Amino acid sequence: MAGFETTMQMWAVLGLAVMLLTLYVTQWLSLEASSLLVLTILLLFFQIVPLTGTYDVNLLNAEVLLGGFSNPALIAVMALLVVGEGIVRTGALESLGSVISRTRLPNILLLALVLVLVGILSAFLNNTPIVLIFIPILQSIAQKSGLSASRTMLPLSYAAILGGMTTLVGSSTNLLISSSMSQQGLRPLTFFEITPLGLMLAGIAIFYVLFVLPLIMPERKGASSNVSGGRHYISQFVVPADSGLMGESALAGAFKSLPGLTVRKIFRRDKAILPPFDDYNIHAGDTFVVAATRQSLTKIVSRHHGIFHPPLPYGLDLQETRVKEYEEAAEENQEESPKDFDTVLVEAMITPTSRMVGLTLEQFELQQSQRAIFLGIQRRAQMTAARMTNIRLQSGDVLLLKGRPDRLEAMRPERDVVLISGTRDIIPNRTHARRAVAIFGLSIGCAALGVVSITTAAIAAATAMILAGCMNLRQAGRAIDRTIYLLVGTSLALGTAMTATGGAAYLANVIVGLFGSASPPVLLSVFFLVVALFTNVLSNNACAVLFTPIGVGLAANLGIDPRLFAITCLFACNCSFATPMGYQTNLLVMGPGQYQFSDFVRGGLPLVFVVWLAFSLIAPWFWGL
Repeated sequence: MAGFETTMQMWAVLGLAVMLLTLYVTQWLSLEASSLLVLTILLLFFQIVPLTGTYDVNLLNAEVLLGGFSNPALIAVMALLVVGEGIVRTGALESLGSVISRTRLPNILLLALVLVLVGILSAFLNNTPIVLIFIPILQSIAQKSGLSASRTMLPLSYAAILGGMTTLVGSSTNLLISSSMSQQGLRPLTFFEITPLGLMLAGIAIFYVLFVLPLIMPERKGASSNVSGGRHYISQFVVPADSGLMGESALAGAFKSLPGLTVRKIFRRDKAILPPFDDYNIHAGDTFVVAATRQSLTKIVSRHHGIFHPPLPYGLDLQETRVKEYEEAAEENQEESPKDFDTVLVEAMITPTSRMVGLTLEQFELQQSQRAIFLGIQRRAQMTAARMTNIRLQSGDVLLLKGRPDRLEAMRPERDVVLISGTRDIIPNRTHARRAVAIFGLSIGCAALGVVSITTAAIAAATAMILAGCMNLRQAGRAIDRTIYLLVGTSLALGTAMTATGGAAYLANVIVGLFGSASPPVLLSVFFLVVALFTNVLSNNACAVLFTPIGVGLAANLGIDPRLFAITCLFACNCSFATPMGYQTNLLVMGPGQYQFSDFVRGGLPLVFVVWLAFSLIAPWFWGL
């Protein structure tokens, strides 16, 4: 009976693993909700059906399953996010980027310089803020040199990912695999243990990124120039009662006073009117949902004053109420409402840790808090006819904002959005940049030399960043990514349950049964490819935690050094090139590069195979297999 119960527990855990994988891939629920759901089921299941050991102690009680949330590697990852935020907030990297953007070199050499620098920085810093910093730099380079941003933005993301696979702190994935190795009874990775092999793989891959990837990527001229206005936005405005648009009729589905705009839908009260708009006359309170470039929207703003003040509410009564609130707020601050002659248009991208993620534009009310006006939104090269008021913001969305330069610059310290064009020359606390660099360099140096552990160095550096004035506690708290925390903590709990119930060993036996007669190099190659493909449809952190125990169990059955399979899993989990959701930096460049999902498959899938082939050839020689 005990054997049957243990088998039942193993299959239940494997079923939960499949459930978690399905939820993460399909995103029927948010990643946080999926993690909490599976974690709750796991806790309840082993409370009702305990896995008993010596003295009838439950081997998978709540204390054991929740232990992953206090895992030193996970804490180190969170602390390093804070350290990286301190580097960004002090502008420690901005001066370096400005120097590069002014460097006069041939385009290919300048691009190579940027990508190599990004790779080096990503080996020691969280690569998400690095990509955010270099997006406007590459945009500027592309605009001045006539390059298409669609041929420069994806290489930026890939260079950051490749740099992250060269040191222990280069990626949260690396730290988690090192921690998982400790849980499996293996010695954790040292700081530079993966560096030699990682540099070889990254060197081969960067050659592909520099010389092959730009030829594969489609050239979209509009993506490289802010002046051209090639990026199309979805915008929404309400027709005021005193507008010159009143009474105008559509001619062949277009409106003469709205040149350059594609009207996708018109809402009158609760009724949606679809094109063609024959015999349609514009009335006060009509809500227009349009697609337009930045240049076209600029012309409309200058010709029809007031239609975007404010743009979010639909319906004339609501609009008049919000305009009144807007004017009253301006009077209280003894400021005039923004006028066209002293305002600018900028593009701003939603960051992964932004408070705006999941909110509608109306809920966040950016125009109330920062005096910025939403003119449009662009989502990963996709268009929609939905009301702007109903669109929930996602990481990587690009907003077109209008406002006074000083008000727009005031948005920068909050890190909810990153200004990717227009104004980008003011960074607060630049006087603390040297402090931030010194703190970061000292912590990394101590960890690399083995003076203190990675976790100790990261926590000490994060604390020093706050005490040195590089950021405050609120900003440090916002730098911590709750999605990563919940995802990794849940995956660690599931990995612990898989190991304790024998699920990891069972999967390893299945693989041995399929490839047991193959040589160790072939098995390593197959294992690498399987994990590399999974990491593009699943979180790389989840793959790291779930596949490391399987690799260790596989090595134990074959009599091979289990460290080799763990390190193989590490490099494979860093091959998040083939899908936009494979890694956060892919999502960040999707808007600026005007990419579609197929672009990542076209350019990233070959890179996955390039790294796989390079690993399959180099790793057996490097390890003497």
